Amino acid sequence: MPQDHFDQNSSDRIFIKQQDIVLVIIDIQEKLVPAMQNPELLIQNAVRLVKFAHILNLPIICTEQEKLGTTIAPIRDELKGLTAVSKLSFDCFGCRGFAAECERLHRKVLVVAGIEAHICVAQTVLQALRDYRVHVVADAISARFEHNHAIAMQRMQIAGATITSTEMFIYEVLGQAGTDTFREVLKLVK
Repeated sequence: MPQDHFDQNSSDRIFIKQQDIVLVIIDIQEKLVPAMQNPELLIQNAVRLVKFAHILNLPIICTEQEKLGTTIAPIRDELKGLTAVSKLSFDCFGCRGFAAECERLHRKVLVVAGIEAHICVAQTVLQALRDYRVHVVADAISARFEHNHAIAMQRMQIAGATITSTEMFIYEVLGQAGTDTFREVLKLVK
């Protein structure tokens, strides 16, 4: 979906709407997570994002790099039987299954979490920016070395991605307090 379909003066350029979102969880796998910076925070925030997606009925696409094990258990358990897209390419769009699922869902915004920031996440985001608005959830993304995370965030932002945090994303999509959904989601952020 080309980006030029957005009205440049519209709030669509600033805020994202629930009906536009696909949550993308990239390669948070058993053999990769232990080597990441702050793996506990990565897992905690990815789990929060998946739970939030379920509460709002947002579609989720999860990927797994071949030969690196399955998605780590705390996240896999929350995915509730969702089958991960297996891939060999670093860029998720290099996998036909991933690209086809994005196309099938026909959404405008990819919200991305995963590892590694400067490899699979960055390559996927840079490719996605051709056709989607992309929000990169910085505290749900990791790398083996902090400098790679920082450089990846900077490069993705310069290319046009919106850098956000787990809570910033959640509250932006909620938009207001006082609803039943807000009360349910509040449990995730406390």
